[in-house]
Amino acid sequence: MSSVSSTTDPLVIAGISYASRLLVGTGKYKDFDETKRAIEASGAQIVTVAIRRTNVGQEAGAPNLLDYITPDRYTLLPNTAGCYDADSAIRTCRLARELLDGHDLVKLEVLGDQKTLYPNIVETLRAAEVLCNDGFKVMVYTTDDPIMARRLEALGCVAIMPLAAPIGSGLGIQNRYTIREIVANANVPVIVDAGVGTASDASIAMELGCDAVLMNTAIAEARDPVLMAEAMRHAVAAGRLAHRAGRMPRRAYASASSPIDGTFF
Repeated sequence: MSSVSSTTDPLVIAGISYASRLLVGTGKYKDFDETKRAIEASGAQIVTVAIRRTNVGQEAGAPNLLDYITPDRYTLLPNTAGCYDADSAIRTCRLARELLDGHDLVKLEVLGDQKTLYPNIVETLRAAEVLCNDGFKVMVYTTDDPIMARRLEALGCVAIMPLAAPIGSGLGIQNRYTIREIVANANVPVIVDAGVGTASDASIAMELGCDAVLMNTAIAEARDPVLMAEAMRHAVAAGRLAHRAGRMPRRAYASASSPIDGTFF
């Protein structure tokens, strides 16, 4: 068995250990059944839920996500997708806590505009401070600014989630230097959130030293979401193993795999 298997190298968030380093969303699928099948194929244990967009009990009689993605099997991560100011994000987290029987692990995202879905950092900081002081365990979507990452950690956030590219863009990891800087200075998990388009993107994020990857669109909008979910599962695991193993040095010229020194001819 590998010395860096999930049993000896768990992802730890707010004191809880997880075998999977892939976090997935529940939006954009054609129906809840496809959502369920894709998440099962992904192997994810933490599943994000947009409280403002997904029924988890707010609408009596309507299809309920919790009938497909059950809290006894998954850690639900309510998120504030669709919030554009701190006050609405704070209200959404408090609503999630009521709906989910005191659940305090949340993903905070406060967006700047509807076109880019780029984080509004001023409002994110304000919301993070209030929520952390209110007893929430805040995983925070943010820019790839290393200074801001340190400030959010200082406020008490339990995970820093910098974007790799705009939400839903599928552009891949566009900011390797700043992601590395955030990883190098963080004392809490760093989770790439947004921008992943395919399996190689997920592997790169993990090879950069990130603790996990969160994605939704890359799976949900694939031609075969269930198959892509399985691909992402393997990509994240492979990227983590490669990071732990340590890649070979980059060289300007070839280096023979089998040197001729000491040969008999």
